[in-house]
Amino acid sequence: MSERRVSYNKLWKLLIDRNISQTDFRKLTDISFNTMTKLRNREFVSLPILLKLCNHLDCDISDICEFVRDES
Repeated sequence: MSERRVSYNKLWKLLIDRNISQTDFRKLTDISFNTMTKLRNREFVSLPILLKLCNHLDCDISDICEFVRDES
């Protein structure tokens, strides 16, 4: 049975569309380097962090992440 994992591909696409680098985004949102690493590694981050990102980007949580099946 496959498990579900979180994917932040939508976040990366949104940043590209808005011409914001990951480094600039981290600084603008004041999130830690470790949190940014978790995002890059498709690891879970806390809901308050996700809401902070959404507030900064003026978007919904579904615009930056989703659950996908992990077939591996």
